Amino acid sequence: MTQTRPPATQRHAAPPPPMFRRRLPFDVVTWLSVYLVLLFAVPSKLVLGPLGSAGAPSMVAGLAALLLWVLIGVGKARPGLGGARLVRVALGLFLLSVGLSYVIAMSRPIVSSEVSPADVALLSVLSWSGTLLLAHDGIVSADRRDLLVWRLALAGGAMAVLGIAQFVLGELFVDRLNVPGLTLTSPYELGERNGRIRPQGTATHPIEFGVLVTMLLPLGLHVGFEHTHRPALLRWAPAAASLMLLPLTGSRSAYVGAALGLVILLIGWKGPRRRRMLGVTAAGGVTGIVVAPGMLNSILGLFSGASEDPSVASRTGSFSLAGEFIVRDPLFGRGLGTFLPTYRIFDNQYLLLAVTVGVVGTVLFAGIGVAAVRVLLRARARTALTDQRTHDLALALIASVVVGFVSLSFFDAFAFPMTMGALFLVTGLAGALRDPE
Repeated sequence: MTQTRPPATQRHAAPPPPMFRRRLPFDVVTWLSVYLVLLFAVPSKLVLGPLGSAGAPSMVAGLAALLLWVLIGVGKARPGLGGARLVRVALGLFLLSVGLSYVIAMSRPIVSSEVSPADVALLSVLSWSGTLLLAHDGIVSADRRDLLVWRLALAGGAMAVLGIAQFVLGELFVDRLNVPGLTLTSPYELGERNGRIRPQGTATHPIEFGVLVTMLLPLGLHVGFEHTHRPALLRWAPAAASLMLLPLTGSRSAYVGAALGLVILLIGWKGPRRRRMLGVTAAGGVTGIVVAPGMLNSILGLFSGASEDPSVASRTGSFSLAGEFIVRDPLFGRGLGTFLPTYRIFDNQYLLLAVTVGVVGTVLFAGIGVAAVRVLLRARARTALTDQRTHDLALALIASVVVGFVSLSFFDAFAFPMTMGALFLVTGLAGALRDPE
């Protein structure tokens, strides 16, 4: 029997399998999420060999983010790129001062060993700026913004879990990681202080590690309180891991940063949440004293014996030396990256900035943090009655930004890409909460 084919108008192509119907979104948040993986999951000591110190995967991704931001702006593929914004203007002024100091440094006699570090420092600042600008101007959806915040909190929690494992088991674990195409710049070492292991996660140094975890802790607490669409155990895991890690860091900068961040949050939170957090903190402190009574004495000893600590003496002794260099080039400094660690380690990024980019550059850099806080305060006031999640996120970002910028006074942070990459990204998120134009 001959079958008659249906008319062409009634014939349709077979529907594609379900797995091909749904397209995974690829946007600014996707790119920044990839950046987060490269920043936190890849140890800082692993770089692309041919690129040397400029070859950290996160730095390459940051430079690509800057190019992507430029292409988005030229093509107008995303709305909202026009018009002046406070954070962007503050960043632009700082970059202008850095560029000017670089030109001044290269136009006068300079030691050959300072040229390459100056180039790397310039590329690093451009890389961090790329992620800031992309987050600031490219996130146009509250849902996608909240997803990036969630991933930042997860990154902080994962770092904390790794740090706890390093402290408990006495192993780095990251020294077993071998990434094809990446070269190890220096041997891994597990540090100690007062006979206790100092965890460092995938960071270069325990100080950087402690600052990273405390900087992301406010975002972890925000996720725990506000992302109620997620299971309670899952959304509270990052903050819980970070709080458990804090006593184990053995770092003054981590303790100061955590205290500062929590004070800002407690001031901004309403009564019930404030009382709940104070209760949890008190209970955690009592539990810590019972479980590890020597830990409290160790922490208190870091501050009570600070006057006899060689690291503190080195920091305070750096001021007079820095002053001698600052008076030579007070306005724009001797050039970012030209003051090598072999000359002196200040353990104070603001002091080092004053030497390398001068008073002008240092003030403009601090202005980026001030601008971000001002934008976030506006967003918090604007959403007080209309959007509780954004209202609380603004407070969490204020705490993260303040902790990050204050913590730079404890170490030469520009030499630590994880800290600066995270700080610039968190600062850029202020743009996602900016006032509508």
